[in-house]
Amino acid sequence: MAANLLESWARCAAGSPGASVVRLDDAAVAIFPDSPEREIYNNALLARGSDGDRATRAVETLERFYAAAGVSAYAVWVHESETTSLRLMEAHGYTIDTSTRAMAMSLDDIRRPRVEVDLKVDLVAGDWAQYLRMLALEGLPDGLLAGVAPDAFHVRLAMADGEPVAAALAFDHAGDCGIYNVGTLPHVRRHGLGTALTALEMYDAHARGCTTASLQATEMAERVYESLGFRDLGCFMEYVPA
Repeated sequence: MAANLLESWARCAAGSPGASVVRLDDAAVAIFPDSPEREIYNNALLARGSDGDRATRAVETLERFYAAAGVSAYAVWVHESETTSLRLMEAHGYTIDTSTRAMAMSLDDIRRPRVEVDLKVDLVAGDWAQYLRMLALEGLPDGLLAGVAPDAFHVRLAMADGEPVAAALAFDHAGDCGIYNVGTLPHVRRHGLGTALTALEMYDAHARGCTTASLQATEMAERVYESLGFRDLGCFMEYVPA
């Protein structure tokens, strides 16, 4: 899952001026110096199993990378099981901004049928331009992800009257299908659209030869993904500099 996450960041970085993903021995650092990605995608991931000295060096190094890029707002992801790194972040003055739950499953264990919605919508394989339209309808910054290669992600959309009302992205890496950016517009929420699109992404990934699926879930979405067969792999605590 971590490898998939980092590769997905790298694909986004390839479409943002000056952006990169730096892979260190004990951390990976996604650096997005330009807007609009700057406001969303500056994230670092600390490696599992680092001892105190290695974790300290990793944090000091990622701080230097962000400082050199002129980035002061970023998040450092630490798995909740990494007690040494958790204490280190707090000792360095970082505070927890939010957390997401790591979840994964075998694609042989999908529990839901392909389509399960109670609205009159079309569930389609979309293109990148349609996905960017969805971002605009969600009120996200103009131009966000506009430079990403159109074929970098697999797009699934729910369409109503020619406009997207819900979306999900999938990214394949080393046999794992990462599910990202599942979103539904407010007026059509609570009708199962996000669940249906996620299930379709999983069936599509299985047909492409993927064997697992992974994602990072907000607290609100955890039960939805559990209903599809995803299992809990613990939380990522997302620390931000004070």
